[in-house]
Order: sequence, then C-alpha cells, then structure tokens
Amino acid sequence: MHKAADRIRNVALVGHRGCGKTSLFEALLFQAQATNRLGSVADCTSLSDSEPDEQARGMSIGAALNSFEWQDRRINLLDTPGEPSFVADALGALRVCESAVFVINAMMGVEVSTIRLWDRASELDLARMVYVNMLDRERADFFRSLDGLKAAFGPHVVAVEIPIGAEHEVSGVVDLVDMKAYAYDGAGRDNCQEIPIPDDLRATAEEYREKLMDEVAEVSDTLMERYLEGGEISHDEIVAALKDGTNHGGIFPVVCGVATRNLGTNRLLDAIVEDLPSPVKHGLMEVTDHVALEPVEDKELFAYVFKTRADPFAGRINLFRVYQGVMAHDSHVLNTRSHSKERIGQLIRFSGKESETVDEFGPGDIGAVAKLKETRAGDWLAAVDEPIAMPAIRLPAPVMAFAIEAKAKGDEEKVFTALRRLQEEDPTIDLHRDRQTGEEIVAGLSQMHVEVVVDRLKSRFGVEVTLKPPRVPYQESIRRPAKAHGRHKKQTGGRGQFGDCHITIEPHPEGEFEFVDAIKGGVIPQGFIPAVQKGVLDAMAHGPIAGYPLKGVRVTVFDGSYHSVDSSEQAFKTAGAIAMRQAMEAAGAVLLEPIMMVTLSVPEDSVGDVIGDLNSRRGRPQGMEPSATGMTEVKAEVPMAEMLTYAPDLRAITGGQGDYTMEFVRYEEVPGHLASKVVAAAAKEEEAAHA
Repeated sequence: MHKAADRIRNVALVGHRGCGKTSLFEALLFQAQATNRLGSVADCTSLSDSEPDEQARGMSIGAALNSFEWQDRRINLLDTPGEPSFVADALGALRVCESAVFVINAMMGVEVSTIRLWDRASELDLARMVYVNMLDRERADFFRSLDGLKAAFGPHVVAVEIPIGAEHEVSGVVDLVDMKAYAYDGAGRDNCQEIPIPDDLRATAEEYREKLMDEVAEVSDTLMERYLEGGEISHDEIVAALKDGTNHGGIFPVVCGVATRNLGTNRLLDAIVEDLPSPVKHGLMEVTDHVALEPVEDKELFAYVFKTRADPFAGRINLFRVYQGVMAHDSHVLNTRSHSKERIGQLIRFSGKESETVDEFGPGDIGAVAKLKETRAGDWLAAVDEPIAMPAIRLPAPVMAFAIEAKAKGDEEKVFTALRRLQEEDPTIDLHRDRQTGEEIVAGLSQMHVEVVVDRLKSRFGVEVTLKPPRVPYQESIRRPAKAHGRHKKQTGGRGQFGDCHITIEPHPEGEFEFVDAIKGGVIPQGFIPAVQKGVLDAMAHGPIAGYPLKGVRVTVFDGSYHSVDSSEQAFKTAGAIAMRQAMEAAGAVLLEPIMMVTLSVPEDSVGDVIGDLNSRRGRPQGMEPSATGMTEVKAEVPMAEMLTYAPDLRAITGGQGDYTMEFVRYEEVPGHLASKVVAAAAKEEEAAHA
C-alpha cells in the first residue's frame, strides 16, 4: 500500500556550494535510522555523493533522492548541487517539491547561489525553511546570519531556534516555540537531552520569542487579537500558524545546528513534519487552463519525470513525482510528449543505502522507474494522452564551449551517442556541430562542467575524447562593387566544355547572399543559370583573405555566351566559380568577427573591475542596472574571440559570484592589427592540414 498524500513531505535541500547540504542529508538519514552510520563528505562515505567524480571533487554534481519515515510521515529528501555549473538538478528538484530547506553557512551568511535559488523557489510558490549550519566553526555567527537573511529575504524570516554557545563551544539549541533548551553530547542518535534555558541566554531567548510571536500572530486575525490582549497562544496553535504561514511564503522559519556533529538534526526533522506542508496542504497544481491536478488516488494518473540518469547497463533511470492517481508496476501509461505507450516495470524507492522495489506510488509521492523506452526528464506519464506540459524551467545558457574529438578513430558514433545520453541527464549541456567550421561542439556552464562530461564519458561509457578551444566562426565580406568575367573552355576531342558568364558583385548589408538573374536575350539559357549560382556559392565558401566564408554579397549575372553542343551545367558552374573568385579579389575583401551581447550579473563592488576587464577585451558597455540583492546587471557588446575563456576570469574578478550569458548580435570588421594575426593562424592551420 502507498502512503496517504497528507502523510508525505517532499523536501529539497538547497544552498550555495560548501554550505553542508550533503552533510545535513547524511545526518537526517542517520537520525531517522535510514542508515547505520553518519556518512562523511571528507571520508567519501556519503550516500548522495556516490559517483567517483563527486568524491574526487568533494561536491555534489547530481541530485540524490532518499526516502525515510519520521513520526509516521514519509519524507522524500532531495540533496541538490550547490555549484552553479550543475544548477539544472537543483531547479528540477525544486519543481517537484512543496518545500525547500535552505542551508546557510554560518561563517559566510547569505551567498549568491542562495539568493538565486530563493528567487526560483519564490516563483514556484514553495514553502521555505532555513537551516543555519556549521555553527561550530571559527567566525560562525548565528545572529549575524539571521540579520543577513532578513536583509536578503525580508522581515518574515524568523528564528524558531537559537543556539546555545558559539563557535567551538556551541552545545545545543533553545526551542522558541515551547521555550525549552536541548543539549547535545556526541554524534549518536540519542545525543539530545532537555535542559533548563541557560540564565545568560534567557533574555535573548525571550526577545527572539517575542519576534516569533509577532510573525505567528499575523497569520490569523483571531490569534492577533488574542496576542494583543495578552492572551496565551498554545503550542498546537503556534505550530498550526507556522505551517499555514510557511505554506505559501508568509513566514520563513530559521532553525540551526551542526550537521557533521548531528547537532539539531532531530529538531529539524520535527520541524519538517510540523512546519512544512504535505502535498494535500499545499493544494492543487494547475498545469493548464483546464487541467488542475489534485493529490487524490481515485482520479486518472499524472506523473512528472524530473530527472533522468544515464546508466550504461540499466539504460535510463527516471525519477518522477506522482501528482494525481496511482503509478502501479506492470501497468501501461502514455507519454504525453511522444504519444507513445510505456510499460511500467520495476518501481524503485531509494531508502538508505538500499533501493527497494515497490508495487505502487500514490499521489504526492516520489520514486523511480527503469528502462522506459521514450521517456526522459521533462515528460509527463499519464493514463490518458492529455496535451499537458509543465511550465519550462528557465535554465542558464551554456557559455563555456569546446571542440570535442574522439581519441580513437572509429569511436565518433560511440562518443556522440554517449553525449546524447548525458545530455538527457543534464539539459544545460549543449551539443551541436558548427556548420561553418565542421567541429563537434560541447558547451556547458563552466570549464568544470565540461570536464565532468569528459570524465563521465570515460567512466560510464568507456570512451575518451580530447578538448580544444572552438574556432571562432569568422566570415569575410566586401567593401566595394566589382565586375568579373569567367570563361571555362576545354576541348579534348569529341564533346568539349564551354561556359561563359559576366557578373557584378556588391555589398549586401541587409542579408547574407542574393543572386540576381539579369540575363536578357537568352545569351545564357535559363537552364544554366542555377549552375552559375552554384559555382558562385562554391567560390564564396572560401574567401580570398583567410579562406573563411564570404557573406553579405549581392551577385548579378548580366551577360555571357554558350555553345549549343559543348555547354553544360558543369561548365557553367566552373565559369561561375572562376568569375566569383576574380570578383572577390577586386572587391576589397574584409575579415568579419561575430559580436556577442554579454549580460552579466555581478556584485555591486565588482562592477568597476568587470567593466575595466570588458574594455580590455574590446568590449563596449551598453548599460547597467541593479538586479538581485547586492547584484548589478551589466550589458556589453564583446567580440566572441575575446570571450572563449572568460568564465574563469569572471569568477576570479567577482570571487565566484558573477555569471553571464551570451547571444549573437551581428558581424563586424576585425581591426587591421588583429586581422593579420587571424590570417597568419589560418594559413598555419591550412599548412598543417596538408602536411
């Protein structure tokens, strides 16, 4: 039997990289008896960071799901990556949870990724709770972190606990709801005992309890009236008001602890059950104007696939959330994107170290299924073929691109297939062939992102690749009009070859290419005109300066001659190419480079350094304006050639807090002193290719 939807909590752990989310994930599993030992990131014994590359880098790369019981509730807990390079999994996890616990490093306070993820959680109307972690570290300060949270996220951020002690002497917490204190000794499950509130902390506890009650009373007019009259508000009423206020972002409770010491973990589990909403409490999910899904089992099934894992042996493993109805094993469902029927075989629940097979998942629950043929992340599985789509997740655009080649000849198809599998797992990976340069390009959110892709190609799929910076897709154009005459005449006994054409070329700034047929009197038969055009295009593929494609040209064929026997399409194609090559040489060809519009989000105190760096890259700032808390959005036009290795430089300038996106704007002429370097590099490459 499945768990009732009102007894489920779906919770994502989110926050900046290095704030201790995975350590907290391990502590929660240990405290709930889902595991027998407290896993450690440092010792590579954590459940969620099980991939070799995660252990080697000491950080989460993909979201990890685990399910356990606490106070007769099922908690589906998702540990998400904090590194911005792997934000897709964090956003996918937020999409399918009613609640998010934001983990804060008590030394650093609110960091940039926390702010960005908070904004996404707000857009999704999630209940949010904050866990201030690492209180035992030097310079850790709970009250400074609380002030930072209020400054970043507003006055409704309110402490429901405060720590006993500070830094290395932190020893417990004070519960502000019931005004009770708890001391912790060791890291075992039974490490907590109730103690009197320390005398030196009582005044502080009463001050922060009053702030809590101010927030609680605002949830209900009845509570507010009684509170103002000095009446008592019971524990159950406070808990109910906290849950009501937290459900849709009216209150943001703050708890605290030390995950690596299992300090405060039991209190957090209680808070997840008492203060965060179930799928039933959170309410309907409206996906279209006429489809609203409710977490009941007696309606048709709708389940959303939010993550796909590429496994070379098990194939695709899909993680899904049931929004309505029941997902049962050995049943058939419809994929609403591909309109194909899928058979649901083995249903999987991840519980502690083990994965167990289950018969069904009820409404509101989260689970996994293997070996679906057509289904991938972003798909709906349903009992009926309803045209339904989840609002698209806004994913950051990949900005760090590399040309990728298989190390071993003959592995190209294997590499491409493996990359496609990894792309299903992480939609922020971009894979395409550059039409101009012919290179296979793989792009990610950072150099580290692309390196992880390469590592996984080797570890999972057994293929090795080399990376190199992609070639900039330069183009060539012309400055002035020119005329040319192309004649191809060949006689070798028997039927010869004859084609003759006159063309003019001129700049065509409104478009890439235009071909005009101005032949009069049939001097070139109509059947041969397309052949002239094809010859012209063949010649334009290799410009006269550095062999880059010629664009922005209007070509007019206005005269010529033909032979009734010897003329052919091939002859006129050759004549057209000869004429075009002559015309290009006479038309004042220039080298063009792509210009990108770069949109950056950087801390206010880094704006000057960032703009100075952009200027050194031949950038032209287009304006700036405040964006998120403490951040400024800067726009600038910058040549693509100057942006190929920008990501690590921006991270260095902004202390890891800046990011950017790029999109193509137009082509512009390359300055003369740089054009000569591009020409020399192209000539060297051409020599190497023919060596």
